[in-house]
Amino acid sequence: MKCLLIASESAEVLFHWTDLQFQQNVQEQYGSSQEEGEGLPAFEDIISTLFAPIIISCSTMMDRQGDGYTSFTTENNHIYVLHQFDECLYIAVNGDGEEKEDDLRRKIYVMKKMIEVMFGMVTLSGNLLRRELRPQDTEQRAKLWKHLQSLLETYSHLRENDQSFLVEAVERLIHPTLCEQCIEFLERRLVQQLNSSGERAREEVLHAFILVHTKLLAFYSSRNASTLTTSDLLALIIMAQNMYPSNIDHDDQSPEDVESTSGSGPESFYTPEPSPSSRGSSSSERPCRGNTPVFEFVDPDIQMAEDSLQTLEVCPPDPSTPRRVFLEVSLKDGLCPMMPHSMYCLPLWPGITLVLLTKIPTGGVAMSVYKFLEAFAKLENRLREGQGGSAVVRSQPNVHDIRSKLDKFIKALESSELQHAQLRNVWTEFKNRAFTRGGSGFNKDLIPWCKNMKTQLCGIYRQCFLTDSAPVDISQRLSPALQERAQAMVQEKLMDWKDFLLVKSKRNITMVSYPFSKNYPVIYLGCMNLNFIHFTYLEDFPGLIHFICVDRSRGQMIAPSLSITERTTSELGKGPVAHYIKNKVWGLVRTTRHYLQKGYSTVTLRDGDFFFCYFLWFENETGYKLEAGDIPILPDDSAPIGMLAWDYYKKLLRYYSKNHQGEAVKCYELMTVHLGVIPTEIILQHCRQLASKLWEPSRNPLL
Repeated sequence: MKCLLIASESAEVLFHWTDLQFQQNVQEQYGSSQEEGEGLPAFEDIISTLFAPIIISCSTMMDRQGDGYTSFTTENNHIYVLHQFDECLYIAVNGDGEEKEDDLRRKIYVMKKMIEVMFGMVTLSGNLLRRELRPQDTEQRAKLWKHLQSLLETYSHLRENDQSFLVEAVERLIHPTLCEQCIEFLERRLVQQLNSSGERAREEVLHAFILVHTKLLAFYSSRNASTLTTSDLLALIIMAQNMYPSNIDHDDQSPEDVESTSGSGPESFYTPEPSPSSRGSSSSERPCRGNTPVFEFVDPDIQMAEDSLQTLEVCPPDPSTPRRVFLEVSLKDGLCPMMPHSMYCLPLWPGITLVLLTKIPTGGVAMSVYKFLEAFAKLENRLREGQGGSAVVRSQPNVHDIRSKLDKFIKALESSELQHAQLRNVWTEFKNRAFTRGGSGFNKDLIPWCKNMKTQLCGIYRQCFLTDSAPVDISQRLSPALQERAQAMVQEKLMDWKDFLLVKSKRNITMVSYPFSKNYPVIYLGCMNLNFIHFTYLEDFPGLIHFICVDRSRGQMIAPSLSITERTTSELGKGPVAHYIKNKVWGLVRTTRHYLQKGYSTVTLRDGDFFFCYFLWFENETGYKLEAGDIPILPDDSAPIGMLAWDYYKKLLRYYSKNHQGEAVKCYELMTVHLGVIPTEIILQHCRQLASKLWEPSRNPLL
């Protein structure tokens, strides 16, 4: 019983996703009120009718009270979480008890993040975003909604099954030699050859990375590239997994299968699914995410109606066609949160993918548009606060400087094929009102024209980077031959390793008993600095069941693999026992986030046979632990703690660093699960030792 809806202030549905149970429940309720023999309307119309009172009520509260409600629970225990982002209202619903308010709020923020990555600065204009999310063409709308629904399902699946998405940090595939070789290969061969080729159509490869399922094998950024944020990287992994889903059915293998690092071991551990190009006909591609269509109509005639999305299939992704993505970059001129890039997702083998991110030559337009949007937003805020007249003219940056730059920007557009006449007309009217003697000057009457200017600027951005007919789309693309060459180069490099990598990704760090360790199980921990640390698990940490350690400064995590299949036995047990402990780990993360939101950096609690610990601390660059300070308390309806939808830890580091000027402050988290019979003082000692062992001897960044 799950649903997520995006609606406009006029109660128009801009996007919706429902699971089968919610859909059937709604259809049953709506069908009971229909007259006999009368067919059901399109499901989109049913959803619109169902949520219209809530949307209108929320809009009325905002208009009249200046505040709205963020959540409520109905008599049948359905939880509704609402959040208004500019002119769009997001509503998430759960009726089966599987999700709490925090889970629904996180889903809303992640959906907003994915939309920003897909549409960039168009999201800053409510009018344009409505047109993007709800195209007039029914088939185009169906295709877009199906894609957004698939992204949401992919994220939900990863969050329920992948520890890196549970804690929202990147996990590295740990094999020092191979990782170093691959990074060197990406730098000296792949990226260098791509950027020196005449077939790159003026695009420049900025980032290249290899994914094995959701884990990073190697990541390389060119010297003139901005650092790729953890938030953007996690979003790109979701998109890559959505295009080429991992084979989540294949069982984990025994440790014997991964003894050899040459990839020459048994071949029977992995049976590849059909090629991604045949995903539409494969019934086993997403068994855990559901194969039943989201839209299912009772009446066969209605099912064939124009608005029926079930009958419209999404074509398989074409690797040679890049996806336009909008990512945060830091340039000399400042921060630009939504710079356009092209994302090439090239499948090497099922489960292994090469991702290329390229800079497009017209990216400077995006930077200019962002600066102008920022200037008009600041001006609008000043006018709302009553700071008009000469105060605005003296403000920084000077409005006359913005006027001069915008005049040059519009003049430069005349040589392009972009339609800029409307922007020029609105800007002319703005200048007449603001700068001429007969105009109204800088006062509140100028606020609507600030909004209009922002809409027109976003329109130029949309023409340049989003529309299919944009002139830049034809020339800005790596040629298919060049992509195939890159694909073949990486395949040749990893041919002898591919089988090993697929198993290693499932057993990255294990707590299982290997054949050569008959007396004691051995825990193998690969550090972020690409060095191995290994020590006896029972001797050094008796009673430790699981741990997750996260370097929040760099967005990296390290944790033992969770084996929960019926076939594989580990310290977690087998089948239902392993699932039980896994659920405890997921519950621990939810609990620690709740306490962190309330300002607690240390949590210890006992739950039946288990003892949980959570620690958040800060260190300087030399590894010296800094004095614990107060953690800011967040309201209940604040953005979820994490790094994907909203980087809480970046703001936390800024808050803490105020008292440590001149120092590079690092932030770490450690979560552990022990057997409850272990004395508390021993558990705390384990946590201290574990934290020190995991990050020795150096702290080289992953990216």
